[in-house]
Amino acid sequence: MTDDLEQLKTLMDAATPASDARRRAENLALARNNFARAQGSGDQMRPTVKRGPIARLTEGAKSMLNALSHRGALTATTAIAAVALVMIVPQTRDYVVNSNGRTQSRVTEPQVQTAEADQDAATLEEPVVEAPVAIEEAITSELPSAPLPKLRSYGLVPEGAAPSGDASAGLYGATSAPVQRDFQAEPEQNTEAFANADTNLLKITANDPVSTFSIDVDTASYSIVRSSLMRGQLPPKDAVRIEEMVNYFPYSYPAPQGDAPFRPTITVTPTPWNTGTQLVHIGVQGALPQVEDRPPLNLVFLIDTSGSMQDANKLPLLKQSFRLMLSELRPEDQVSIVTYAGSAGQVLEPTSALDRSKILSALDQLEAGGSTAGQAGLQQAYQVAENMAADGEVTRVILATDGDFNVGLSDPDALKDFISRKRDSGTFLSVLGFGRGNLDDAAMQALAQNGNGQAAYIDTLGEARKVLVDQLTGALFPIANDVKIQVEFNPAQIAEYRLIGYETRALRREDFSNDKVDAGDIGAGHTVTAIYEVTPVGSDAIRNGPLRYAQQPGSDGAEEIGYFKLRYKAPDADQSQLIEQPILPAQGEVSDDVRFSYAIAGFGQALRGGEYLVDWSYEDAIELATSSRAADPFGYRSEAITLMRLAASLAQ
Repeated sequence: MTDDLEQLKTLMDAATPASDARRRAENLALARNNFARAQGSGDQMRPTVKRGPIARLTEGAKSMLNALSHRGALTATTAIAAVALVMIVPQTRDYVVNSNGRTQSRVTEPQVQTAEADQDAATLEEPVVEAPVAIEEAITSELPSAPLPKLRSYGLVPEGAAPSGDASAGLYGATSAPVQRDFQAEPEQNTEAFANADTNLLKITANDPVSTFSIDVDTASYSIVRSSLMRGQLPPKDAVRIEEMVNYFPYSYPAPQGDAPFRPTITVTPTPWNTGTQLVHIGVQGALPQVEDRPPLNLVFLIDTSGSMQDANKLPLLKQSFRLMLSELRPEDQVSIVTYAGSAGQVLEPTSALDRSKILSALDQLEAGGSTAGQAGLQQAYQVAENMAADGEVTRVILATDGDFNVGLSDPDALKDFISRKRDSGTFLSVLGFGRGNLDDAAMQALAQNGNGQAAYIDTLGEARKVLVDQLTGALFPIANDVKIQVEFNPAQIAEYRLIGYETRALRREDFSNDKVDAGDIGAGHTVTAIYEVTPVGSDAIRNGPLRYAQQPGSDGAEEIGYFKLRYKAPDADQSQLIEQPILPAQGEVSDDVRFSYAIAGFGQALRGGEYLVDWSYEDAIELATSSRAADPFGYRSEAITLMRLAASLAQ
């Protein structure tokens, strides 16, 4: 009997194939991947504890092996278990995905696990699977009629699955399993506020022949319009200030002669959008800057570091923008940085622009957080500026913000009063806007207009270069203060007129000669453009009927259609000076600059609703702007045409 057992053992040893550790490790890794996919989960999911009949059988065989320690008995029982497994599962299949994405099966020989093979497998890298194994397709191909409970019992269909007729989802689709969603923060409510007024009304010359307004060299509105259109949206109508769109572009008007700080040029032409009216185009060219003679500059950067400034187009863009500006400063110029959020603070004492690394280090350390204590920041910035000021030097505060003043002086009227009390010290305030969503343009305009500074909106690094590099001298060194324009139209020649834009810059008639009334400033090299649309007497385009008791106009200046007057103060002067000249029919040269400004004025009116444009469209603005683009060294005019095209598409 003993000899028979030994003989059987010898035969079994000879029949048992030698183990291949590497192949076993590959098959084991593939089986694990297949099992994970069959469960419908990744490694991070909790593994199932359910076992089917096959798993229970192999678990019983494993228990038998663990219970026996004699080598002969181990070999014998291994053989018996192998025979049993062969009876139940004659062959196994590896399911792989071919190059066409279809699942194929291949027959593999059964492998015997050994402790030595387990140890080798632990040191092998898991084989790379080039494509996910379509385990569900493999199951259904092998068991097309397998009932759902049986598939669940094998752990091959997740709990909560139900039959589905959707082939793309497999035979069984999950119906009751919880759906994972990517949770995102709710978008902040749009709290933007823009400073504007209703479109200027058409005036009857016989009743109201005089028009008076303050000049405006701000450009914020054009950048806001561009920002909206580049985001695929038409801008809010209140965001469109036509004079700021027209004045965004540089024009080559005739230069001043002699010691005059600027020179007005008047042109009268037919109106592109209404054949029955004319346009009176007023272009004012400031004297070119004498850069080599400019005085030392003291700059206080007042930077909003509140929580609303954390977006990429706010504080990060602000830092990049100020880096560009530093390259334009001189060693004798000084820079200080004041921030405001939950509380105001000076993060950089007055530092020479020569110490660029120190200034940049202070900028780089700024982070957004807290609420917006606008009042405290303004107060400290002005205090720092006053301490930096010296005779013969220019001192400026540059406020950079998204305009979200939610702590302190949040009312534009209160801001106006505060800045008005500070500007007489000689320290002017300019405002740079950043970002969208909570842009308080109304507050920014109130600050800049009453701080004798300029307002600009920076939405790109290119705009930062335009404002803080190309136009820096004009922005910080004015050649004339409190510049006002007044035009009187002759009722014998002009029946009606309207000023295009400047709705927020209107002045009373008596304000023109009152030197105590504040108005806009012109910087070195700046140009200012204003456009009136006028309706000659007898034109079919007159919109108002005649008055029964209208006064007959006098005969003085019968050939004139109007009279132009401009008042300005020289820097540091208290008394204004007057420039005046008549306006004649068909006056001036119709240059490309004039025609392009008409295209922009028409574009701005279209964005505001086009009440006076008759049948003129965006396509007409595009045609006029394209034909008058002329020299465009910086690409500003080409960009404007692109924006017109975007607006035309969005308007449809």
